[in-house]
Amino acid sequence: MSPLPLRRIVLARRPQGVPHADDFRVEPVNARALERGDCEVRNVFLSMDPAIRGFLDDRPSYLPPVAIGETVRGMSLGQVTRSRNTDLTEGSYVRALTGWEDVSLLQPGAVGLESVIPLPGIPLEAHLGALGPAGLTAWIGLHEIARIKQGQTVLVSAAAGSVGSLVGQLSRLHGCRTIGLAGSAAKTSRLKTLGFSAAVNYRAAPDLGAAIAAACPEGIDVYFDNVGGATLEAVLPLMNAHGTVVVCGMVSDYNHQDEPYAVRTLWQLVVKRLTLRGFLTYEHPDCIPQAQAELNDLVLGGDLVGLTSIYEGLTAAPTAFIDLMSGRTMGKTLVKL
Repeated sequence: MSPLPLRRIVLARRPQGVPHADDFRVEPVNARALERGDCEVRNVFLSMDPAIRGFLDDRPSYLPPVAIGETVRGMSLGQVTRSRNTDLTEGSYVRALTGWEDVSLLQPGAVGLESVIPLPGIPLEAHLGALGPAGLTAWIGLHEIARIKQGQTVLVSAAAGSVGSLVGQLSRLHGCRTIGLAGSAAKTSRLKTLGFSAAVNYRAAPDLGAAIAAACPEGIDVYFDNVGGATLEAVLPLMNAHGTVVVCGMVSDYNHQDEPYAVRTLWQLVVKRLTLRGFLTYEHPDCIPQAQAELNDLVLGGDLVGLTSIYEGLTAAPTAFIDLMSGRTMGKTLVKL
Protein backbone atom coordinates (compact mmCIF):
# COMPACT_ATOMS: atom_id res chain seq x y z
CA MET A 1 0.00 0.00 0.00
CA SER A 2 1.29 3.43 -0.89
CA PRO A 3 2.57 5.52 2.07
CA LEU A 4 1.25 8.73 0.51
CA PRO A 5 -2.40 9.91 0.52
CA LEU A 6 -3.86 9.17 -2.90
CA ARG A 7 -6.14 11.53 -4.83
CA ARG A 8 -8.07 11.69 -8.04
CA ILE A 9 -9.90 14.39 -9.97
CA VAL A 10 -13.48 13.60 -10.88
CA LEU A 11 -16.02 15.25 -13.14
CA ALA A 12 -18.27 17.31 -10.86
CA ARG A 13 -20.59 18.59 -13.62
CA ARG A 14 -20.66 18.64 -17.39
CA PRO A 15 -18.91 21.69 -18.86
CA GLN A 16 -20.93 24.25 -20.76
CA GLY A 17 -18.61 25.70 -23.38
CA VAL A 18 -15.03 26.21 -22.22
CA PRO A 19 -14.44 24.08 -19.09
CA HIS A 20 -14.43 25.84 -15.71
CA ALA A 21 -12.63 24.95 -12.48
CA ASP A 22 -15.98 24.12 -10.82
CA ASP A 23 -16.52 21.33 -13.37
CA PHE A 24 -13.91 19.27 -11.49
CA ARG A 25 -13.41 18.07 -7.92
CA VAL A 26 -10.48 16.50 -6.02
CA GLU A 27 -11.29 13.38 -4.02
CA PRO A 28 -9.24 11.00 -1.86
CA VAL A 29 -8.96 7.41 -3.04
CA ASN A 30 -7.80 4.23 -1.34
CA ALA A 31 -5.16 1.87 -2.66
CA ARG A 32 -6.69 -1.17 -4.37
CA ALA A 33 -5.84 -4.84 -4.29
CA LEU A 34 -4.22 -6.35 -7.38
CA GLU A 35 -5.73 -9.31 -9.19
CA ARG A 36 -3.69 -11.58 -11.46
CA GLY A 37 -2.54 -9.61 -14.51
CA ASP A 38 -2.98 -6.19 -12.85
CA CYS A 39 -0.30 -3.62 -12.13
CA GLU A 40 -0.23 -0.44 -10.07
CA VAL A 41 1.32 2.61 -11.70
CA ARG A 42 2.32 5.82 -9.99
CA ASN A 43 1.67 8.47 -12.60
CA VAL A 44 4.54 10.83 -13.37
CA PHE A 45 2.97 12.88 -16.18
CA LEU A 46 -0.64 13.41 -17.18
CA SER A 47 -1.25 14.34 -20.80
CA MET A 48 -3.72 17.16 -21.46
CA ASP A 49 -5.34 16.57 -24.86
CA PRO A 50 -8.26 18.26 -26.65
CA ALA A 51 -9.91 14.85 -27.09
CA ILE A 52 -10.59 14.82 -23.33
CA ARG A 53 -13.16 17.58 -23.87
CA GLY A 54 -15.26 15.19 -25.94
CA PHE A 55 -15.23 12.62 -23.12
CA LEU A 56 -16.79 15.19 -20.75
CA ASP A 57 -20.01 15.56 -22.77
CA ASP A 58 -22.79 13.01 -22.46
CA ARG A 59 -22.69 11.97 -26.10
CA PRO A 60 -21.43 8.99 -28.11
CA SER A 61 -17.80 9.06 -29.20
CA TYR A 62 -15.06 6.54 -29.91
CA LEU A 63 -14.84 6.05 -26.12
CA PRO A 64 -17.68 6.21 -23.57
CA PRO A 65 -18.28 9.58 -21.87
CA VAL A 66 -16.95 10.20 -18.37
CA ALA A 67 -19.82 9.85 -15.88
CA ILE A 68 -20.48 12.48 -13.23
CA GLY A 69 -18.37 11.54 -10.21
CA GLU A 70 -16.03 9.38 -12.32
CA THR A 71 -12.29 10.00 -12.65
CA VAL A 72 -11.47 12.22 -15.61
CA ARG A 73 -9.84 10.10 -18.29
CA GLY A 74 -6.59 10.85 -20.15
CA MET A 75 -3.26 9.46 -21.28
CA SER A 76 -0.48 9.23 -18.72
CA LEU A 77 3.07 8.06 -18.30
CA GLY A 78 4.00 6.39 -15.04
CA GLN A 79 6.20 3.93 -13.21
CA VAL A 80 5.06 0.48 -12.14
CA THR A 81 5.11 0.22 -8.33
CA ARG A 82 3.36 -3.16 -7.87
CA SER A 83 2.73 -5.81 -10.47
CA ARG A 84 0.99 -9.13 -10.94
CA ASN A 85 1.54 -8.84 -14.69
CA THR A 86 4.53 -10.88 -15.84
CA ASP A 87 5.10 -8.50 -18.78
CA LEU A 88 5.38 -5.39 -16.58
CA THR A 89 8.04 -5.39 -13.90
CA GLU A 90 8.23 -3.07 -10.92
CA GLY A 91 10.26 0.04 -11.73
CA SER A 92 9.47 -0.05 -15.45
CA TYR A 93 7.63 2.80 -17.24
CA VAL A 94 4.35 2.52 -19.11
CA ARG A 95 1.99 4.70 -21.14
CA ALA A 96 -1.77 4.11 -20.97
CA LEU A 97 -5.18 5.71 -20.98
CA THR A 98 -5.72 6.07 -17.24
CA GLY A 99 -7.14 8.97 -15.26
CA TRP A 100 -6.27 12.19 -13.51
CA GLU A 101 -5.04 10.43 -10.37
CA ASP A 102 -1.87 9.85 -8.38
CA VAL A 103 -1.96 6.09 -8.88
CA SER A 104 -3.71 3.98 -11.50
CA LEU A 105 -4.61 0.31 -11.40
CA LEU A 106 -4.16 -1.12 -14.89
CA GLN A 107 -5.80 -4.34 -15.93
CA PRO A 108 -4.77 -6.50 -18.90
CA GLY A 109 -6.02 -4.95 -22.12
CA ALA A 110 -6.05 -1.38 -20.77
CA VAL A 111 -6.45 1.09 -23.64
CA GLY A 112 -3.13 2.29 -25.01
CA LEU A 113 -1.07 0.27 -22.52
CA GLU A 114 2.51 -0.10 -23.67
CA SER A 115 5.95 -0.28 -22.12
CA VAL A 116 8.25 2.72 -22.42
CA ILE A 117 12.03 2.47 -22.38
CA PRO A 118 13.33 6.00 -21.71
CA LEU A 119 15.94 7.14 -24.21
CA PRO A 120 19.24 8.18 -22.58
CA GLY A 121 19.69 11.91 -22.37
CA ILE A 122 16.08 12.63 -23.40
CA PRO A 123 13.59 14.11 -20.88
CA LEU A 124 11.00 11.58 -19.74
CA GLU A 125 8.13 13.84 -20.81
CA ALA A 126 9.21 13.46 -24.44
CA HIS A 127 7.65 9.99 -24.33
CA LEU A 128 4.22 11.65 -24.21
CA GLY A 129 5.16 14.20 -26.87
CA ALA A 130 7.52 13.77 -29.80
CA LEU A 131 8.32 10.17 -28.82
CA GLY A 132 4.78 9.33 -27.73
CA PRO A 133 1.17 9.65 -28.92
CA ALA A 134 1.68 13.14 -30.35
CA GLY A 135 4.64 12.10 -32.48
CA LEU A 136 2.99 8.86 -33.56
CA THR A 137 -0.18 10.74 -34.53
CA ALA A 138 1.79 13.23 -36.61
CA TRP A 139 3.80 10.48 -38.32
CA ILE A 140 0.83 8.25 -39.13
CA GLY A 141 -1.29 11.17 -40.30
CA LEU A 142 1.40 12.31 -42.71
CA HIS A 143 2.81 9.00 -43.94
CA GLU A 144 -0.07 6.54 -43.67
CA ILE A 145 -3.10 8.80 -44.27
CA ALA A 146 -1.75 11.62 -46.48
CA ARG A 147 1.10 9.64 -48.07
CA ILE A 148 3.09 12.88 -48.37
CA LYS A 149 5.60 13.30 -51.17
CA GLN A 150 8.69 15.44 -51.43
CA GLY A 151 7.96 18.89 -52.86
CA GLN A 152 4.33 19.05 -51.71
CA THR A 153 2.83 21.98 -49.81
CA VAL A 154 1.54 20.97 -46.38
CA LEU A 155 -0.68 23.26 -44.32
CA VAL A 156 -1.31 22.45 -40.65
CA SER A 157 -3.72 24.14 -38.23
CA ALA A 158 -3.11 24.42 -34.48
CA ALA A 159 0.50 24.32 -35.62
CA ALA A 160 1.92 25.39 -32.26
CA GLY A 161 0.16 22.51 -30.52
CA SER A 162 1.56 19.13 -29.57
CA VAL A 163 0.70 17.36 -32.83
CA GLY A 164 0.76 20.34 -35.19
CA SER A 165 4.28 21.43 -34.26
CA LEU A 166 5.54 17.93 -35.00
CA VAL A 167 3.58 17.67 -38.27
CA GLY A 168 5.34 20.77 -39.52
CA GLN A 169 8.79 19.51 -38.63
CA LEU A 170 8.21 16.00 -40.00
CA SER A 171 6.86 17.26 -43.30
CA ARG A 172 9.79 19.68 -43.64
CA LEU A 173 12.23 16.85 -42.97
CA HIS A 174 10.47 14.89 -45.73
CA GLY A 175 11.16 17.68 -48.22
CA CYS A 176 7.80 19.45 -48.12
CA ARG A 177 7.03 23.15 -47.88
CA THR A 178 5.16 23.58 -44.59
CA ILE A 179 2.87 26.42 -43.51
CA GLY A 180 1.46 26.67 -39.99
CA LEU A 181 -1.63 28.38 -38.62
CA ALA A 182 -1.47 29.56 -35.01
CA GLY A 183 -3.22 32.05 -32.76
CA SER A 184 -0.60 34.56 -31.65
CA ALA A 185 2.53 36.36 -32.80
CA ALA A 186 4.56 34.46 -30.19
CA LYS A 187 3.36 31.14 -31.59
CA THR A 188 3.99 32.01 -35.24
CA SER A 189 7.45 33.28 -34.31
CA ARG A 190 8.19 29.98 -32.56
CA LEU A 191 7.05 28.01 -35.61
CA LYS A 192 9.57 29.80 -37.79
CA THR A 193 12.37 28.75 -35.44
CA LEU A 194 11.23 25.14 -36.00
CA GLY A 195 11.75 25.49 -39.75
CA PHE A 196 8.22 26.20 -40.97
CA SER A 197 8.35 27.90 -44.38
CA ALA A 198 5.68 30.38 -43.27
CA ALA A 199 3.31 30.90 -40.35
CA VAL A 200 -0.03 32.73 -40.30
CA ASN A 201 -1.53 34.30 -37.17
CA TYR A 202 -5.19 33.56 -37.85
CA ARG A 203 -6.38 35.90 -35.08
CA ALA A 204 -4.65 38.84 -36.77
CA ALA A 205 -5.87 38.04 -40.31
CA PRO A 206 -8.93 40.07 -41.37
CA ASP A 207 -9.42 37.61 -44.26
CA LEU A 208 -8.09 34.18 -43.30
CA GLY A 209 -8.54 32.72 -46.78
CA ALA A 210 -6.54 35.55 -48.33
CA ALA A 211 -3.79 35.22 -45.73
CA ILE A 212 -3.48 31.47 -46.36
CA ALA A 213 -3.54 31.96 -50.13
CA ALA A 214 -0.69 34.47 -49.84
CA ALA A 215 1.35 31.95 -47.85
CA CYS A 216 0.50 29.12 -50.29
CA PRO A 217 0.77 30.70 -53.76
CA GLU A 218 0.90 27.28 -55.45
CA GLY A 219 -2.07 25.90 -53.53
CA ILE A 220 -2.21 23.22 -50.84
CA ASP A 221 -1.57 19.53 -51.44
CA VAL A 222 -2.11 18.28 -47.88
CA TYR A 223 -4.09 19.98 -45.13
CA PHE A 224 -3.50 18.46 -41.68
CA ASP A 225 -6.60 19.64 -39.86
CA ASN A 226 -6.68 19.89 -36.08
CA VAL A 227 -9.30 22.64 -35.97
CA GLY A 228 -12.23 22.18 -38.38
CA GLY A 229 -14.89 24.90 -38.46
CA ALA A 230 -14.22 28.22 -40.15
CA THR A 231 -10.59 27.30 -40.83
CA LEU A 232 -11.58 24.20 -42.78
CA GLU A 233 -14.12 26.29 -44.66
CA ALA A 234 -11.41 28.77 -45.67
CA VAL A 235 -8.91 26.07 -46.68
CA LEU A 236 -11.03 23.84 -48.92
CA PRO A 237 -11.21 26.29 -51.87
CA LEU A 238 -7.40 26.65 -51.72
CA MET A 239 -6.67 22.92 -52.03
CA ASN A 240 -5.04 21.59 -55.19
CA ALA A 241 -6.87 19.00 -57.26
CA HIS A 242 -6.68 15.49 -55.76
CA GLY A 243 -5.36 16.90 -52.49
CA THR A 244 -5.84 15.29 -49.09
CA VAL A 245 -7.38 16.66 -45.91
CA VAL A 246 -6.17 14.68 -42.90
CA VAL A 247 -8.73 15.13 -40.13
CA CYS A 248 -6.93 14.70 -36.82
CA GLY A 249 -9.32 16.81 -34.73
CA MET A 250 -11.84 19.63 -34.78
CA VAL A 251 -10.94 21.57 -31.65
CA SER A 252 -12.91 24.67 -32.71
CA ASP A 253 -16.12 22.71 -32.03
CA TYR A 254 -15.09 20.82 -28.89
CA ASN A 255 -16.38 23.47 -26.47
CA HIS A 256 -19.80 23.73 -28.16
CA GLN A 257 -20.61 20.44 -29.84
CA ASP A 258 -24.35 21.10 -29.65
CA GLU A 259 -23.87 23.91 -32.18
CA PRO A 260 -20.97 22.87 -34.47
CA TYR A 261 -19.82 25.25 -37.17
CA ALA A 262 -21.58 24.58 -40.49
CA VAL A 263 -18.80 24.37 -43.10
CA ARG A 264 -20.18 25.96 -46.29
CA THR A 265 -17.46 24.96 -48.76
CA LEU A 266 -17.82 21.18 -48.74
CA TRP A 267 -18.71 21.28 -52.46
CA GLN A 268 -14.97 21.78 -52.99
CA LEU A 269 -14.54 18.08 -52.16
CA VAL A 270 -16.20 17.42 -55.53
CA VAL A 271 -14.76 20.38 -57.41
CA LYS A 272 -11.19 19.48 -56.39
CA ARG A 273 -11.74 15.69 -56.16
CA LEU A 274 -10.36 15.78 -52.64
CA THR A 275 -9.86 12.99 -50.13
CA LEU A 276 -11.00 13.88 -46.61
CA ARG A 277 -10.21 11.23 -44.01
CA GLY A 278 -10.27 11.01 -40.25
CA PHE A 279 -8.11 8.58 -38.31
CA LEU A 280 -7.23 7.25 -34.87
CA THR A 281 -3.59 6.44 -34.24
CA TYR A 282 -4.17 3.21 -32.32
CA GLU A 283 -6.01 1.73 -35.33
CA HIS A 284 -2.71 1.58 -37.25
CA PRO A 285 -0.61 -0.80 -35.08
CA ASP A 286 1.37 -2.11 -38.05
CA CYS A 287 2.84 1.36 -38.63
CA ILE A 288 3.90 2.05 -35.07
CA PRO A 289 7.25 0.18 -34.97
CA GLN A 290 8.55 2.07 -38.02
CA ALA A 291 7.12 5.35 -36.79
CA GLN A 292 8.63 4.91 -33.33
CA ALA A 293 12.05 4.02 -34.73
CA GLU A 294 12.12 7.07 -37.00
CA LEU A 295 10.92 9.39 -34.23
CA ASN A 296 13.58 8.03 -31.86
CA ASP A 297 16.33 8.67 -34.42
CA LEU A 298 15.10 12.19 -35.19
CA VAL A 299 14.84 13.21 -31.53
CA LEU A 300 18.20 11.69 -30.60
CA GLY A 301 19.78 13.45 -33.57
CA GLY A 302 18.28 16.81 -32.57
CA ASP A 303 16.28 17.09 -35.80
CA LEU A 304 12.85 16.90 -34.15
CA VAL A 305 12.04 19.25 -31.29
CA GLY A 306 9.08 18.76 -28.97
CA LEU A 307 7.50 21.85 -27.41
CA THR A 308 6.04 21.52 -23.90
CA SER A 309 3.94 23.48 -21.41
CA ILE A 310 4.33 21.78 -18.01
CA TYR A 311 2.15 22.38 -14.93
CA GLU A 312 3.07 21.09 -11.45
CA GLY A 313 0.94 18.87 -9.23
CA LEU A 314 -2.25 16.84 -9.64
CA THR A 315 -4.49 19.70 -8.55
CA ALA A 316 -3.15 21.80 -11.45
CA ALA A 317 -4.73 19.43 -13.98
CA PRO A 318 -8.01 21.39 -14.36
CA THR A 319 -6.11 24.65 -14.86
CA ALA A 320 -3.80 23.05 -17.41
CA PHE A 321 -6.75 21.61 -19.30
CA ILE A 322 -8.70 24.88 -19.25
CA ASP A 323 -5.63 26.76 -20.52
CA LEU A 324 -5.22 24.18 -23.29
CA MET A 325 -8.85 24.50 -24.37
CA SER A 326 -8.56 28.30 -24.25
CA GLY A 327 -5.54 28.35 -26.55
CA ARG A 328 -3.12 29.59 -23.91
CA THR A 329 -0.57 26.76 -24.07
CA MET A 330 2.09 25.85 -26.62
CA GLY A 331 3.25 22.38 -27.63
CA LYS A 332 2.42 19.37 -25.47
CA THR A 333 0.51 20.37 -22.32
CA LEU A 334 1.47 18.14 -19.39
CA VAL A 335 0.93 17.94 -15.65
CA LYS A 336 3.91 16.66 -13.67
CA LEU A 337 2.98 14.79 -10.47
